[in-house]
Amino acid sequence: MKLRFLLPLLLFLVLVVFLGVGLQRDPREVPSPLIGQAAPAFTAPTLDRPDRVFASQDLLGQVWVFNVWASWCAPCRQEHPQLMALQRAGVARLVGLNYKDKPQDAQRMLLRDGDPFDVNVIDTDGKVGINYGVYGVPETYVVDAKGVIQLKHTGPITPADLEKKILPLIARLKRS
Repeated sequence: MKLRFLLPLLLFLVLVVFLGVGLQRDPREVPSPLIGQAAPAFTAPTLDRPDRVFASQDLLGQVWVFNVWASWCAPCRQEHPQLMALQRAGVARLVGLNYKDKPQDAQRMLLRDGDPFDVNVIDTDGKVGINYGVYGVPETYVVDAKGVIQLKHTGPITPADLEKKILPLIARLKRS
């Protein structure tokens, strides 16, 4: 008889514990199986000169930041000032992946708001994004000098993300 009353109570307590743990997590922190793995290599045409191809292998030996963005993405416009600040800091190469966008719309946005990228590649069909596990924009990756992904940031970068997470990581990677 007591077990009949204790079992629902125990199940309720287990549920409360799981919900409590879940509420403590940041919903923007999406675990990525690519953390600690080699960044997927790619070659893609550049936004400013589609007849020119950029290869990610050219970045080996450098710490770099890979930002997936699109002109149609409102959160991408929200994070744009942080990308401009990252460019001004000059701490790492900033590579943009213009994802499933019209190149003319992307160029128009960069002319209007400023171009933070050292190089910007076009991914109109989304194949490069698929290899990186992109499921939405914006997403940002920090890649070390050996070509290994050290961070995946999902959603727009905030000033706090830049100051407390991304810049310290880049500094640590450059020291090692």
